[in-house]
Parts: sequence; C-alpha cells; structure tokens
Amino acid sequence: MPVFQLDKNELCFPNPQLAEKDGLLAVGGDLSVDRLLLAYANGIFPWFNPGEEILWWCPHERYLIFPGSVHISHSMKKHIKKHKIQILINRDFRDTMHRCRIKREEQEGTWIGDEMEEAYFALHQKGAAVSVEAYEDGKLAGGLYGVAIGKCFFGESMFSERKSGSKMALIALAGLLQNNHFLFIDCQFYTEHLESMGGQYVSWENYRKLLDEGLR
Repeated sequence: MPVFQLDKNELCFPNPQLAEKDGLLAVGGDLSVDRLLLAYANGIFPWFNPGEEILWWCPHERYLIFPGSVHISHSMKKHIKKHKIQILINRDFRDTMHRCRIKREEQEGTWIGDEMEEAYFALHQKGAAVSVEAYEDGKLAGGLYGVAIGKCFFGESMFSERKSGSKMALIALAGLLQNNHFLFIDCQFYTEHLESMGGQYVSWENYRKLLDEGLR
C-alpha cells in the first residue's frame, strides 16, 4: 500500500524520490487541472483502474524517447513513401483519447475511464494536453495524446486503426517536438513497441535534470 494519502483540499505531493520501488508514490487527491499540472511538473502521473481510488506514480527510472533520435525502420520509410500521409494536431482530442481507451479495452484493459477522459479534456482546453492524428490515403490510421509543459512532452496513450498508424503519429510528433526544441518524450514505462522506436531508460537523476531544464 502507498505511504502517502493526498487530501483533495491540499494541492501538494510528497517528494517524488520517496516513491516505492515500483514507482507508486501516493493515493487519493483529485484530477483537477492544477493538480495534474503540478504532478507532471514533478515527474508524477496518475494511473489507476476506472472506479478505483486515484494512484500517483513516479518510477525511479524513466523510459524516454529523445525527439531527434526516434528510430524509423527501413520498412516504415518505404511505407510512408508508398502512401499519402497527412498529420493533424488536435483534430479532435476527445475522439483520439476515446479511441485509445477503446483499443485498450478490446485488448488488455485500460486505465482510461470517464474521469480520466474529462480530466485530460480539461487539460486540453487549457492548452496543456495535445493529440496527434495520422491519416493514410485520406483515412484515419492512428494517433496519440499527451501532456506538453515547457519543452517536455509526456506521452499517455496511442491507437492504431491501420498497421503502423500509431508509429506514424509518433514519428510526426517527434519531428514537431524537435523543431520546437523539446527535450524528450516521457514514455513513463517500457514497452517493446517504444523500444523499437528508439526508447531508452534514463536514471531519475538525469531525468530530473532534463525535466528542470525543460520547465525553465
């Protein structure tokens, strides 16, 4: 069980370095815009099953993709050349987030419930949550959403309607972030998919330095 119980009426978090080995830091609080912004600014994020109490996480090691180092395979390059690809930003944030939810519910289950959808849409309305959508030959192929603060991007989830749809969205995001001098994409946890795109582990000390630099 987590050590720290958050009060809905008090906007604060414990020191992120006090998180347990699996990254669990605190329980409770709320998903208000101000609390979410404070969390991400300290490397903390919510992750919990819909209908259960809010859990806040801060893994000791972070899995990052550096925008200028995203890996584009030879087959992916051929695929992109073969099709007409169009990338849109914030085409429909609600729809993109909901598609991420539905795809996960169909596969392994999801942490994206109604409460999370409303909370991140509120973040989007404040300009802090962003969606990226990739179209292939005029049809929606995939997308992703995340939180952008300063020069830091915190990836939340992605979906594919067509093969490699989410990869196209991630490649486009990396290019956009690189052009705007963003320092990293925080993937939070390891997956084989993210590893294939150039993800790598970063220690908490190095992550904190990058985070502080990006927020300045």
